[in-house]
Amino acid sequence: MGKGDKKGAVFAMKRKKLYEQEQDKIANVKMTLETQVISLESAAQNAQTFQAMQAGTKTMAKIRNDVGIEKVDDVMDEIKEEMEMAQEINDAIAQPVDPLMADEDDLLAELNELETADLEAELLRPPAKAEPTFSLPDAPQSELPALAKKEEDDLKALEAELAGL
Repeated sequence: MGKGDKKGAVFAMKRKKLYEQEQDKIANVKMTLETQVISLESAAQNAQTFQAMQAGTKTMAKIRNDVGIEKVDDVMDEIKEEMEMAQEINDAIAQPVDPLMADEDDLLAELNELETADLEAELLRPPAKAEPTFSLPDAPQSELPALAKKEEDDLKALEAELAGL
């Protein structure tokens, strides 16, 4: 293009504009395709989630139908019966073999009666001999000696001092 070729310059500018428009169109198509891919991936993920939820619901319903509350109650009753039977067996095994051990309560009651009778007999028996008396010193017969006048005054002063506290 020459310096004075305005037609050529305008043509080049139009072509440049067309290329820019084509680039924008391609960018928009690319963005639309990427948006579609993301939407398709999301839809596929949603479908898988739905199928998993549906399978979980069907499995739970099947388990509930297979087990059922009646069956659970029956099993629990059987477990209780078996535990009671096991306890009865344990109790039977724990029974003493010694025939005298079976009457232990009766024997203890008889022993208590004998001890009570012995205690009563001992309490009712008169003492064998009187216990020795202790000899205590005789109390003085005469009056106590009077305190000396000074001691008596000191004692009164002390009592007055204590009363003042």
